Amino acid sequence: MNARLSDRLIDLLLYGSVAAVLVFFYIPIFTLIGFSFQEGRYLTLPFEGVSLRWYGELFRNAAAGNALWNSTLIAIVAMLFSTALGTAAAIVAVRYRFRGKTAFLGLAAAPLAFPQLLMGVVLLLWFSVLGRWLDFNTGMVTAIIGHIVYITPFAMIIVAVQVFNFDASLEDAARDCGAKAWEVYRYVTIPLLWPGIFSAAIFSFLLSWGNFYLTYSLAGSTRTLPTFVFSGIATGSSPLYPAMATVVFIPGIILVMAADALRRRAARKLA
Repeated sequence: MNARLSDRLIDLLLYGSVAAVLVFFYIPIFTLIGFSFQEGRYLTLPFEGVSLRWYGELFRNAAAGNALWNSTLIAIVAMLFSTALGTAAAIVAVRYRFRGKTAFLGLAAAPLAFPQLLMGVVLLLWFSVLGRWLDFNTGMVTAIIGHIVYITPFAMIIVAVQVFNFDASLEDAARDCGAKAWEVYRYVTIPLLWPGIFSAAIFSFLLSWGNFYLTYSLAGSTRTLPTFVFSGIATGSSPLYPAMATVVFIPGIILVMAADALRRRAARKLA
């Protein structure tokens, strides 16, 4: 009886802790979504009414559309480069042995140890010095480079898990059948690694899409969704900005669900 009671108390403590963390995490998000439906012009309580007015205003706001375009462009370019570099680094790190491999892994994973704010400041100083020599200013290009530097290690780790579980005998069978090296990668390696590559791409896109610290430090005068929302909410402005934050939140949910569906499909095929 004491053992059963003890197990129930442990379960209650564990489940209660998880529930408390989830509530603490989601309350600000749902609060922000709630403010987006406020009819009044200012972010105040109690609400003056419930309305979809600010979602209509959002799609008529030229600055919001420009911020949406900038964020999408930066996220897509950063996703493509980070996924490609991360995939190549994962294959090299898992499947090959070479002198200096430990140093390579340390350098490849080093950005993971830096907080985004610190990395943004360091990269800003570096681009400032380099910009004086080459006569350029911070903007969209520097923001993309900063995102790639920060995101690539995450993509590498995600793909590395898939590479680690890869059955190399399938590649040997393709070579025995006369396939060339590029044909093996195209028809065997990449398709089997695709669930991990796709997950890395989705994760890379989301990391770039919602990134604030690096973008704030490196984008210069280029306004993106996170900086656009921050500037509006920080000044206590209209519910337009919570509406924008809600719209930004939706694509992330869709992409995460798509990545999970692909993972489940790949697991069923392997089973």
